[in-house]
Amino acid sequence: MRLSLFAGVVLTLSVPVAIAWLVGDLTDPVSLELAAQGVELDYGIDPVSFGPAADRVIGAGACVAVVVAFAVLLWASFAGRMRAAWWTVLVALAAAGVILGYGWRVWTAGGIGANIGAGIVTFFGGPLVIGMMVAALVSAVTLVRAARQERPAA
Repeated sequence: MRLSLFAGVVLTLSVPVAIAWLVGDLTDPVSLELAAQGVELDYGIDPVSFGPAADRVIGAGACVAVVVAFAVLLWASFAGRMRAAWWTVLVALAAAGVILGYGWRVWTAGGIGANIGAGIVTFFGGPLVIGMMVAALVSAVTLVRAARQERPAA
């Protein structure tokens, strides 16, 4: 149980980081060329970087964490240590993480002028993420209540 919980938390936290790293910088080639000529780019959110090597370690580490956490959760599911119904919570949280990771890359893309993509991601992705988080919360509360009712009275 504790291992499954830990793996679920690791999966939830590492998916957005892994997706952001896998997507990479979304700054368009024209803006990159202008930046090379000394033009300062506009950002919705300034990109965060710990340097190329550290970024690679963090991104690859997040990818490994996703794979390992997923494998642990699959094992726990098949071994009967985790109810299969918890996958509804995990899939909703992972899907929200995918949107957040990709959205981060859209928001941190450099450009000249307005970042239309950031508005689109916020307009469509924001409600989707909120919906998935609410669905995960409702599902988790339902599963916890069901588990409490199944326990014999002490």
